[in-house]
Amino acid sequence: MPTRRPRLPGELPPLRLKADQRARTHMLASLLLDYPDAAWFDRLPSLREHLDGLPEPIAEPLGSFMDAAELAGPAQWEEHYVLTFDLKRKCSLYLSYFATGDTRRRGMALLTFLDAYRAAGWQFDAQELPDYLPAVLEFSALSGSDVAAAVITSHREGIELLRAALEDLDSPWASVIRTVTLSLPPVDERTRERFRQLVSDGPPTETVGLSLGLEPFIANSQNGADQ
Repeated sequence: MPTRRPRLPGELPPLRLKADQRARTHMLASLLLDYPDAAWFDRLPSLREHLDGLPEPIAEPLGSFMDAAELAGPAQWEEHYVLTFDLKRKCSLYLSYFATGDTRRRGMALLTFLDAYRAAGWQFDAQELPDYLPAVLEFSALSGSDVAAAVITSHREGIELLRAALEDLDSPWASVIRTVTLSLPPVDERTRERFRQLVSDGPPTETVGLSLGLEPFIANSQNGADQ
């Protein structure tokens, strides 16, 4: 049976941001993309204070996103989050998933993320996987490292595929991902072509031959999620 193909999102011309503006954008996006528990809602008022001084194309959608969350309330917002990110394969918040899916290459991709943190002098000790987008954005915001920038750039297709999927769903989280896109360099044609292929095919689905010793990483990933 034919299925509807996700539409390509429009290109977003990058904004010229100062280093501190880019760091603040990435930190806000990191916090807003995280799981919306009680602590998440408690810190929304303080996050609003950090919108001052950001360009309107970033401050306005982030402010509107926070408004929508407060209007929906914790129970509805949490349910919406789970339905969006935990149950839809193309809405994964784990960057290496878009390039490797549930294949044997996923384990090595996760090790590459851990190596990147270490190269910048960071020790990744969070409960999430090292390719979790909020964690990567926090790494970028707090380290200011060229390594962090390289990690995000090398997984730009995943960020754009996530944006495409969220925009296709008319999801409020799409506005947060758009602010991340606005903070990044332009996409070259080669990257955009890989992105088109990902939109068409989705992440790989092979599940055999996972790297020895990395099964706990994979068990926490988005495998088993639907399209």
